Amino acid sequence: MLSYTVLFLVIAIIAGALGFGGIAGTAALIAKVFFIVFLILFIASLLRGRRS
Repeated sequence: MLSYTVLFLVIAIIAGALGFGGIAGTAALIAKVFFIVFLILFIASLLRGRRS
């Protein structure tokens, strides 16, 4: 999940540098969503792992 976040972040940076504002914004939004989902799953796995 984190690799998808990094991939879309790189796409957003490259698209922004080349002047494709719409594509860069969309890729950045997708990267944010993936990062939030990753954080939620990570915290859930930490809490689940502590329970015996």
